[in-house]
Amino acid sequence: MTKNSAEVFDRNWEDYDDWFERHKGIYFSELKALKKVIPEGLGLEIGVGSGRFAQPLGAKIGIDPSRNMLKLAKKRNIQVILGTGENLPFKDLTFDFILVIITLCFVKNPVGVMKEAGRILKRGGRLIVGEINRDSHLGQLYEAKREKNEFYKLAAFYSGNEIIEMFNKVGIRYAESHQTLMESIDMEEEPKRGADKGGFVVLSGIKE
Repeated sequence: MTKNSAEVFDRNWEDYDDWFERHKGIYFSELKALKKVIPEGLGLEIGVGSGRFAQPLGAKIGIDPSRNMLKLAKKRNIQVILGTGENLPFKDLTFDFILVIITLCFVKNPVGVMKEAGRILKRGGRLIVGEINRDSHLGQLYEAKREKNEFYKLAAFYSGNEIIEMFNKVGIRYAESHQTLMESIDMEEEPKRGADKGGFVVLSGIKE
């Protein structure tokens, strides 16, 4: 995450966390898609934020550059570490799965973050990326709101295919994808296979 991004999240941590309460349909739809690919074992979330994803998905450890966000994540029983995805303070081959959820869009070097994630993954471990799909209706809506929203104006959204290409660049074998928020952002949706049309896409890769 860039320095500017971290400062924005530090200033707006309460509003960020409250967003999940105001948009439960989106949040629960995203969780359903993510749960399709979560394996057993030791998990880390890069860009853990307030722990809204790490806690229900079983990632016990989270790293983030925002101190205020980490305070919330700690309250959700996440072991928190202040730091960035570009320089992870873990040994090689440590984790069974790593989550990167709505984080690639806020970093300067998303491929570098994924490469670091691959380094600390065990062989056979899963790298799981969840992102807003730029090519979707929701992605276009967020793009249109960019200048009026402190969070969106810092974000660079990607298509599902662009994220798959990032997997290829870091030597992680792309395995599967699931998508949601195709029809509504107000009601909970069941995820479907693919990463082309959903507003939120989940892509999973395996380290071999």
